Amino acid sequence: MDLFTHNVENETSNSAPLAERMRPRNLNEFIGQERIVGEGKLLRRAIQADRLQSLILYGPPGTGKTTLAMIIANTTSSEFAKLNAVTSGVKDIRQVLKAAKDRKGMYQQKTILFIDEIHRFNKSQQDALLPAVEKGTIILIGATTENPYFEVNSPLVSRSRVFKLELLKAEDLKQILLNTLQDSQRGLGEYDVDLKSEALEHIVDIANGDARSALNALELAVLTTPKNDKGVKEITLEVAEESIQQRALNYDKAGDNHYDTVSAFIKSMRGSAPDATLYWLAKMLEAGEDPRFIARRIIVHAAEDVGNADPQALVIANAAAQAVEYVGLPEARIPLAEAAVYIATAPKSNAIIKGIDNAIAVVRNRRTSGVPNHLKDSHYKGAKKLGHGRGYLYPHNYQNHYVKQQYLPDDLVGEGFYNPSNQGYEEEVKELLGKLKQRDK
Repeated sequence: MDLFTHNVENETSNSAPLAERMRPRNLNEFIGQERIVGEGKLLRRAIQADRLQSLILYGPPGTGKTTLAMIIANTTSSEFAKLNAVTSGVKDIRQVLKAAKDRKGMYQQKTILFIDEIHRFNKSQQDALLPAVEKGTIILIGATTENPYFEVNSPLVSRSRVFKLELLKAEDLKQILLNTLQDSQRGLGEYDVDLKSEALEHIVDIANGDARSALNALELAVLTTPKNDKGVKEITLEVAEESIQQRALNYDKAGDNHYDTVSAFIKSMRGSAPDATLYWLAKMLEAGEDPRFIARRIIVHAAEDVGNADPQALVIANAAAQAVEYVGLPEARIPLAEAAVYIATAPKSNAIIKGIDNAIAVVRNRRTSGVPNHLKDSHYKGAKKLGHGRGYLYPHNYQNHYVKQQYLPDDLVGEGFYNPSNQGYEEEVKELLGKLKQRDK
């Protein structure tokens, strides 16, 4: 028996929290994540065959990352070691790696090293693991709630298979809770519990895909509810509401969910969905997102997604950003919402971003003849002798303040970058440019 197995057994004693006691001990007890550990799936086959390669388990809390590591510990013939990135340092890593090297050399036995919260290791700690992973001294299993492509060193990620665990489905959570009520050895089966359907639904809803949160709530409800005159612990909706607190928003300003929420906010504005826009804005505000960051995103997408279809959108977005500086939260939520909804309901055009990006691509990738002489600055000393500015036509001297003239470099004449849409004000711009082209003929 190794240290990790000993700790697992201690953690599942009757004095441990219910969520620890009810951890699945094998794949048959594991509920959820069928996409990666369902029958015939790669990870399930690898665990059953004891043929694991380094892997990273990535997903929200309570979705089974540590549980899968424990299942591997219970089934593998390899030595299983465990480190926690919060409490372990480089010295601890080196000790584990030395023992793994000795074990492989003397007994030809593999070592699986499980690192919980691997994203909390700094670069030097992660770098210390790399040679052992490359040489096969250890098989690394990392667990993280953060996107490993952002938070784990690229060399480690590239040498590992990444498995993303999703929030558990409502049906999965219900099954876990009902199994717990029937399990007399590790669960709450010793109690006579009547869990009302509406109470079960509420716990599952508020747990938001987190099995640990759901089990903690059920345990609190059962242990604090007295028996009725029939000797039954009746868990009503009211009891369930008291037992599980309002769920903390699954939103880490430095993590993956942050980027997902911001993406949803942006795509809702772009997609002309004001209700969704307000929902994602509310989620960011409630999670403590910096309102200046939100204001900056609104400004960007006023230009990117609305553009000249409604130039007023950029004015309103800038006004909202200024309001954030003047009044702060909570009042700033109102101008932010006003600007976001304005963008969501405005006519859309991405002609501006297409135009500037196409122009940048030409500037980066094509050599041109440069500024035509008639467009060059003629004011500095000696410029006129060089012919700079000669032949320039001043538009205000002509009818309607317009005169046909070459403005692009010689080798880009006829190139088009800005193509206005038929949306909003851009329809007028398109009509104006069309008339000018007709005049030029």
